[in-house]
Amino acid sequence: MPTLDIAGDARRTIDVIKRGGIALVPNQTGYAMTGAMLDPLQKIYDTKRRGSHKRNAMAADLETQREMMTLGKREQEMVEAITVDFDLPLGVIGTFRADHPLLVKLGSEALKASTAGGTIGNLLNAGPFHKELTRLSLEEVVPLFGSSANLSGTGTKFAVEDIQPELLAIADITIDYGLCRYHTYRRAGTLINFSTMQVVRIGACYELISGVLKRWFGVELPADPGLDVLPSGHLNEFALKSVQ
Repeated sequence: MPTLDIAGDARRTIDVIKRGGIALVPNQTGYAMTGAMLDPLQKIYDTKRRGSHKRNAMAADLETQREMMTLGKREQEMVEAITVDFDLPLGVIGTFRADHPLLVKLGSEALKASTAGGTIGNLLNAGPFHKELTRLSLEEVVPLFGSSANLSGTGTKFAVEDIQPELLAIADITIDYGLCRYHTYRRAGTLINFSTMQVVRIGACYELISGVLKRWFGVELPADPGLDVLPSGHLNEFALKSVQ
């Protein structure tokens, strides 16, 4: 008998989100808070005490990312090599179609809070629960936006018991799957802007992602300066360079 009821948990979660609720959900790169419309997203934002420059991210499957983003052929091949061929989690930032049904459903105000510079962020391939939830998201046109389940500046939480009480209190449903797979990195997922070819955040599986891009695409990512130098993994601006 399976330990987890992934299909049932995803079904209950999407139903809560549909009704305007907030869900606290597991990803292999850390726990996240998610909603589908402006009010719950604003509540998450306010409770986290986020800075005005921060944007919501979107949980998505590869089909959604392909439909929504307008990446070049080579850049899309990079995304799929990382997430499909090598089965790694990845935060993909790129230009997008504002007329995608999920973004239309989200609404213009919430979309403004979830985009910057004509780009949007999609979290891909973050585990079995993420896979089922994002499948339902696309199938039932329920956008999944939000951010990590932690007060701003306190770091990603990899276990529910480490999440601050303020955030636990606003969740209408909590899916607790224990310790997240990539907790050893002590950072959230890696973020790359594939429209500008810049690393935005060094995070989980960064060295593996770097290896894929260098070996198969001739693209070299900046070196990770380490947790002591860059605890959160966020970079101001590091352009990728082609390997000579």
